[in-house]
Formats: sequence, C-alpha cells, structure tokens
Amino acid sequence: MRRLYDIRILKTRLLGQIDKFYRDSFVLTLSNMTTGIIAFFFSILLSRKLGAEGLGLYGLVMPVYGLLLCITSDGIITAISKISTVYFNRSEYKNLNRTFSTVFILTIFRALSVALLVLIFHRPMAVYVVRDARASGALMVLSPALIFVSLSAVIKGYFYGMGKYKTTASIDILEKLLRVGVLLSAIALLKPESVSGTVASAFLALTTGELVSFLTLYICYRIEKGKLKGSTGRIKSRIQLVFDVLVISVPLCFNGIVSSVISTVSALIVPRRLMAAGFSYRDALALIGKFSGMALNISTLPFIIINSMLTVLVPDMSLNISKKDYWSAEERIAQVLRISCIIGISTAIVCFVMPGTLGWVFYQRNDLADMIRFSAPICLVTFISSPTFGVLNALGKQNILLKNSLIHSLQSLVLTTVLAGIPALNIYGCGIAIILTSVTSLVLNIGEIRKICEIKIDLQDIIIMVVAGTASWLSALLAGNALSAAPPAVRTAGVVTACFGCMAGLCTYAFRLKRET
Repeated sequence: MRRLYDIRILKTRLLGQIDKFYRDSFVLTLSNMTTGIIAFFFSILLSRKLGAEGLGLYGLVMPVYGLLLCITSDGIITAISKISTVYFNRSEYKNLNRTFSTVFILTIFRALSVALLVLIFHRPMAVYVVRDARASGALMVLSPALIFVSLSAVIKGYFYGMGKYKTTASIDILEKLLRVGVLLSAIALLKPESVSGTVASAFLALTTGELVSFLTLYICYRIEKGKLKGSTGRIKSRIQLVFDVLVISVPLCFNGIVSSVISTVSALIVPRRLMAAGFSYRDALALIGKFSGMALNISTLPFIIINSMLTVLVPDMSLNISKKDYWSAEERIAQVLRISCIIGISTAIVCFVMPGTLGWVFYQRNDLADMIRFSAPICLVTFISSPTFGVLNALGKQNILLKNSLIHSLQSLVLTTVLAGIPALNIYGCGIAIILTSVTSLVLNIGEIRKICEIKIDLQDIIIMVVAGTASWLSALLAGNALSAAPPAVRTAGVVTACFGCMAGLCTYAFRLKRET
C-alpha cells in the first residue's frame, strides 16, 4: 500500500510539473509564433526593399553581429535563469537580486567596450572581415544594439528563472513590431538609393527595437524586484555569486565565440566559393539571399515551437536536478525529442508537397521551389538534432557541449568550403553541409546524453513516427488536391493544417495508448 501511495504521489507531482512545463512552453510558443510571424514579415519586407543582392549583403553582416553578441552576452541568459530558478524557489531573494545587479554591471562594461571598438573600426571591419565596403554603415548603426541586447539578456534570464515568461514575451512582440515600423519610416524618410543605405536602414530598425525592448524590460524588472519580500537563507558574497554565474556562462560563451567565429568564416567564404564555381559576386549574393534569406526562412519557421520548449527546458530541468528528481528529467528529455520529431517530419512533408506555392505565398517568387524542396531534409534533421544541444546545456554538461559544437562548426566549415565550390552543387552544397553536420551532432549528442540518463525512445516510438508520417503525407496530398483551385494562401493553410494536425493527433493518441498499456 505504501508503495502504491508513493507511486500515486509521484505521478501527481509529475503531472503538475508537466502541466507547468507545457503551459510555459505554450505561452512562449504563442509569443514566439507572433514575433516569428512579425520577423517573417520583416524578412519579406527586406527582400522586397533590398532585393536578392541586398538580402545577401544583409546576410553577410548578420553572422558578424551574432559573433559580437557572443562576445558580449553569450551564456548569460542560461546562467542567470538556472541560478535564478533555484534562488527563487528557495525564497533567497537577496542572493537573487545581488546576482542580477553584479552581473548587470559587469555586462555593461563588457558590452560598452565591444560596442566602442565596433564604432571606431567599422570601416576596416567592413573591408577586411565582411569583405564588402558597403557593410560599413550597417556595422556602425548596429554597434549600440550590442549594449541593449546584452543587458536585455541579463534581465530575460532573471525573468525566465522566476517563470515570468509573459513579461518577456509581450516585450519581444513590441520590439518586433517597432522594428517593422522603424524600417518603413527610415526608408520613407531617408530614401536610400543604394543597397548599402537600405541595409543600414534595416539595422537602424534593429537597434531602435532593441533599445525600446531593453528600457521596457528594465522598468518591468524594477517593478518585479519591489514585490520580492521576506528573503531567507545565507547571503553569499558578490564574488561567490559572480563565480557561480561564470562557471556556467564562461564555457557557453567560449563555445558561442568559437562556433560563431567558424560559422562567420563559413558564411563569409560562401560568396568566394560560389565565385570559384563560376558565378559573379552579384549572382553569388543573390543565390545566398534566395537560399538562406528566403527558402530556409520558410522551412525553419516552425522551429519557433522547439526553441520555446528549449527556453523553458533549462530552468525546468535545473529545478528537477536540484531536487534529485532524475526520473522527471529523463521523461522531459523524451517528451522534447518526440515533439521535435513531430514538428520536423510535418515541416519536411509540407516543403516536399507544395514548395512552389510556399515560395509564391511568402515572397511572390516562382524561382524558390527547388530550394524549398531541398530544404525539407535539412529541417527534418536539424529539428531533431538541435534540441540535443539544449538538453546537454540543461544537464549542465557545458564542456561536452563545447566539444561537440566545435566539431559541428569545423565540419560545417570544411564541408561548406569544399561542396559550395563544386559547380554542380553550388549553393546546394551549403545545404548538404548542414545535413551532414546535423547528423554528426545528433549521433555525438545522443551518445553523451545516454551516458548521463536513459532516453526513453524505443523501436515502438520510431514505428509510431513512421506510420504517423505516412498518414500525414497522404493527408497533405489529399488536402493539396482538394484545394488545387483555391487561392495559394488558402491552399497553403489547408495543407499545413491537415499535415500538422494529422501528425500531432496520431502521435498523441498512439503515445497515450502506449503509456496506458
């Protein structure tokens, strides 16, 4: 009787945690879907204002921007959220706020230093790093954003640790809306006549949105801080608090910097490899703009859902592990991997069934069908492999994460350099490189995760996925044929609903039957 009672208590507690996990994931998914749609509209707007060549130049500046953000703030959100969730659940509010204030001040100095260097050396960076002098204006305009994004990362980590996802979600939506408005206003007022001027206007919109986002987040932080009363526990020194953060953030930061350096080099080398394959520089930028800025933008849109789960996963698993509840942590990993498979398979099916329609609906272009169809296996593999990095991060295995990320980045660089220079492959060589590196990462990460905890995915799970995927493929074909005379947007909505609905419904029902038996 005692054993049955303990099992009943364990199941009740697990269901409560699952409800909270999915509730928080749902809130973030709604927010991220909203911001993703706005960002998607922003990319469509960019493609029409910049053209394929301008979008290619924009795509060359973004990896450099990402690298600079890694230097200023990478690892901060994860470290603060993992530490905050423990302090908050123990009611150690003084340690929570002291951690925040100390890291916030240190981040100001670090981000300000990097931003000033970019502001001073933006021209040499454009010429010698981006290898396109037209990027100098964009680099100068985005330098203040490095400060705003870094400080916002500290505040977001604070709110994530406390489970306050609605606050950050609302502000993210505001920031994306403002970015679209500023871009339209900047282009209308400044009337840039060159590609460089329009790209700089796009980064001006980004910087303005990040400024407003930071100010709003900081106001919300001040309000939330005033509500925390009755702190318990021993107050730690600021040195100890900073050390606790650095233990988590430094490996992640180093990992981010190394990976970003390699990925930035990989992105910047693609135009040169395409030129070696026989394309002009303008045509190479146009190919990059269509493949990375349009086709992959469409196929990776559902990754927003997975990313939302991974954001909630880190504090959720940190809390379970701090309570020595490893069974719940293992169950959570299995759930995340299953959902990622469902989304990846559904997305791949949609990209295979109606690539031409997707290209026309989102970008009014008829030359994206082959690229979108080719992106189907890319999203299938990456949607499954990417969450494994998040699981390693949530398990606190930052050193393993660093090693596997380094292998991933180096393999990607080598394969991209070789394959993109082959005339028969050209830009598709980049896609093949993504697929191969994702498979390698999946194998390495799963192997490391299995050393730490049991992954509860067996042959029966694979059979369920295959059967559900086949049924979803047929439902997508039937929906596409039934709506063949409908407007492209209606046909797209029908196929997406049929495919994702069938896949999710069948898998949910099958896994529920499996649990009950």
